[in-house]
Amino acid sequence: MSLQTMPPLALGQAVAKLPIVQGGMGVGISLSRLAAAVAASGGVGVISAAGVGMLDPDYRSGFHEANRRALRAEIRRAREATSGVLGVNIMMALSDSGPLIATALDEGIDVIFLGAGLPLRPPSGVPLSILETSKTAFVPIVSSGRAARLILKHWDRHYGRPPDGFVVEGPLAGGHLGFKREQLTSPETVLQRLIVDVLTVVRAYEDRHQQEIPVIAAGGIYDGHDIRVILGLGASGVQMATRFVATVECDAAQPFKDAYIQCTEDDLTIIDSPLGLPGRAIRNPFLEAVAAGTRRPTHCPWHCLITCDPDESPYCIAAALMSAKRGDLSNGFAFAGANAHRIERIVSVADLIEELAVDYAMQPSGIR
Repeated sequence: MSLQTMPPLALGQAVAKLPIVQGGMGVGISLSRLAAAVAASGGVGVISAAGVGMLDPDYRSGFHEANRRALRAEIRRAREATSGVLGVNIMMALSDSGPLIATALDEGIDVIFLGAGLPLRPPSGVPLSILETSKTAFVPIVSSGRAARLILKHWDRHYGRPPDGFVVEGPLAGGHLGFKREQLTSPETVLQRLIVDVLTVVRAYEDRHQQEIPVIAAGGIYDGHDIRVILGLGASGVQMATRFVATVECDAAQPFKDAYIQCTEDDLTIIDSPLGLPGRAIRNPFLEAVAAGTRRPTHCPWHCLITCDPDESPYCIAAALMSAKRGDLSNGFAFAGANAHRIERIVSVADLIEELAVDYAMQPSGIR
């Protein structure tokens, strides 16, 4: 049996050796160290911009300014460490998404992944001409063919071009999910079906613009076999986040990583986030206290998320996630994908990617 290697992944002008995108994980889980390690190993390393300013010791005096400073510093640190493909994940729901996009563009980031909202209007402070002149690829994250169609139609009409690709995220992902609770177990939202739906929408615009629009699949992808199945459906790549938490280079503290190694399948639960979306996380005493109604935020100094109502929120999600990132899980919690319970040990990014590549190569076909 001849072994087959993974194909490269092109996003705009950037080409990664492997079709593996490390998912952006806020708050502070995927920063320069993890992103640089993934990029150096041939994948697309992604820094999350969500809450990045909380790393700045002076963030309370000007959170949005701290976000820009911290994001710029993280991009520069990652670029100093690797010449590989680097991206930034920016949530459209962030109250300062426009300035963060402008900062990433100013730093010449290779790819901007746009999640938590549809990019149907120019971000504040970002001129339309950027879409025509920037070397940065723009890749929205969607959860349906309908969402992809809305974006493609809008970009075609207003910008005269399509996005440089899409990430389609299924309901097995960790963190905030773009589905209603009742949709999480519906046959209509199985990742493989979502991929086909998005590919069908995308192909019409590929023909119209005479260019490829890569589709990257995310949510529950765990091993090389999964990657082969996904690529066999026509996707150009995969996005993986949960697997990269359990790496030496992940920017989270060790107790956060240990939560992944120690969790069972029963520990993975769906929560109602202050953003008004369901999210998948690892059950712990903090979340149990929230469910019991004993957690309340003290105050909100910056209103970082447009959709969050601080007066009604049971807790500050940014503060909770930053506490967890630093290892204080008594005051926070860990988001995680549906396969987190399968992780047994911490490995290096290079070893993980080698494991994925070998597993992919050893699969004779997309079906076991």
